[in-house]
Amino acid sequence: MPVYEYRCKECNKEFTVTMSISEKESKKVTCPSCQKEDSVEQLITPFMTKTSRKS
Repeated sequence: MPVYEYRCKECNKEFTVTMSISEKESKKVTCPSCQKEDSVEQLITPFMTKTSRKS
């Protein structure tokens, strides 16, 4: 499952959320620290993929 990183503009805390792509499209993310929903912004972060094959 993908991991998404967010930052709360209200309390300035960064946090990660693991959810499927369909959950991300329909779910509102809430800050775990201050419980604000409308002050959360997604961070642009690099990603890595892991495969079962050796290159």
